[in-house]
Amino acid sequence: MASLAEKRMEDAEDHVTDPQARPEELRLLEALLFASAEPIDQAALAKRMPEGVDVKAALAQLQAEYASRGVNLVRVANKWTFRTAGDLAWLMTRETTETKKLSRAAIEVLAIVAYHQPVTRAEIEEIRGVVTSKGTLDVLLETGWIRPRGRRKTPGRPLTFGTTEAFLSQFSLEALSDLPGLDELKGTGLLDSRLPSGFNVPSPSDDPTLREDEDPLDPGDSLELLLAPAAEPEEGGGKDSA
Repeated sequence: MASLAEKRMEDAEDHVTDPQARPEELRLLEALLFASAEPIDQAALAKRMPEGVDVKAALAQLQAEYASRGVNLVRVANKWTFRTAGDLAWLMTRETTETKKLSRAAIEVLAIVAYHQPVTRAEIEEIRGVVTSKGTLDVLLETGWIRPRGRRKTPGRPLTFGTTEAFLSQFSLEALSDLPGLDELKGTGLLDSRLPSGFNVPSPSDDPTLREDEDPLDPGDSLELLLAPAAEPEEGGGKDSA
């Protein structure tokens, strides 16, 4: 008669997954995703995989495998990466640093850029109804959540701004189309239910291509943006608190 220890070993062997039963492409994808410091898009992964592999299907299978684990396979800005499972975020609290809260002005400007991009500073001010200080844009540029896209084809050729992949990652969005719409904003209480007739929330596009009314950035635009003096408020206009 087999001993208790031998029986336990036999039971354990019965539960070992046969490595041959798991497709090799899943191991390859795991290796590539774990080794990368940044999210990777499907096209880049496909270039490293053997010919004939259905990368889309393999990613879906790998995502399902990791759904209940301590790390999950997630898609951010149409790229794939491993992230700590959301319900385990509390384990990392000791490793995190305290972050500075955005001012109300910065939050308003970020929301306008997200929904109305590409948008100029003057257009932001028109929507907000107050002059936007350079400091507010500086804070958002430093976070990496917005970026200069191009220059508007209007007198003065003002810079246009749009959001970045870091913005999508920060707010766990796969795409800009995942931003809440009018009904969702009403449901959360962020918008008054008694809105003016015809009021709507723009549907931003993820297309990075410049629009017909945009020119490419000029050489040195980034440096000019950093060295530009803070704007003074216009007479009769307010200035935000940022």
